[in-house]
Amino acid sequence: MRTMTLGSSTLEVPVMAVGCMRIHSLNKAEAERFVQTALKEGANFFDHADIYGNGTCEEIFSDAIHMNDDIREKIILQSKCGIRKGMFDFSKEHILESVDGSLKRLKTDYLDVLLLHRPDALMEPDDVAEAFDILESSGKVRHFGVSNQNPMQIQLLKKSVKQPLIANQLQLSITNANMISNGINVNMENDSAINRDGSVLDYCRLNDITIQPWSPFQYGFFEGVFLGNDKFPELNQNIDEIAKKYEVSNTTIAIAWLLRHPAHMQPVIGTMNAERLKDCCKASEVYLTREEWYDIYRAAGNVLP
Repeated sequence: MRTMTLGSSTLEVPVMAVGCMRIHSLNKAEAERFVQTALKEGANFFDHADIYGNGTCEEIFSDAIHMNDDIREKIILQSKCGIRKGMFDFSKEHILESVDGSLKRLKTDYLDVLLLHRPDALMEPDDVAEAFDILESSGKVRHFGVSNQNPMQIQLLKKSVKQPLIANQLQLSITNANMISNGINVNMENDSAINRDGSVLDYCRLNDITIQPWSPFQYGFFEGVFLGNDKFPELNQNIDEIAKKYEVSNTTIAIAWLLRHPAHMQPVIGTMNAERLKDCCKASEVYLTREEWYDIYRAAGNVLP
């Protein structure tokens, strides 16, 4: 597995993360097989959140990987906090409590990365800063980042938070590519020119924040996958032709499309299918040409001015 540096840190990570949101759908044997497959493929970066399975996903993962000191040194753990039932919560108390809960469930003393999940409208940057300082000084969290935040929200946090924010987890796929499209359609009057996220892609590149695309196979907001979907005949034909050329699966090409972008993103792979995970990992060795990248972009219905 090819590696990269995560944001402005010195943390060397695989170019894709293994998302564990659905690991509670596996039985014990399946979960063990899945995490072992990931490790064999060099995909040792595991993404969690306290909300996934109401905490059970972190528990199942730590059991499946047979967490101990030796295993812990070989993996990179990221978790997220801030989502509560009916609200978002970036209060100092909730952040600290959430991290302690994740550490207990993951059977570890520290997280490599902690992300703040969905933006909290009632966030007090100084409150977050206090929580981060406590977590860093205690050794419970080594690096910090955000999820689903726009540039001004990140700037507001940085007003108080002294730790570098090294990652921003955002929804992005071939069919959900507005953050790319609005940069291509600058000064145009079509829908693709609408800047819905404050130029977050360019902002993250300028500030050495790694974008972690989530739901890289989804269209809409969890409406389904675009691969093999009759709603996207031109896109699937195009991807299948390119996959044939490289002798890989369509899954591989969908991830290779994200990895080809010069922002050096780290896609979060949510599949719980070990074979499909292997296909995703192969994308780290596929480098699409400029023509192939744009062909896929246009085949998804994205427009060029």
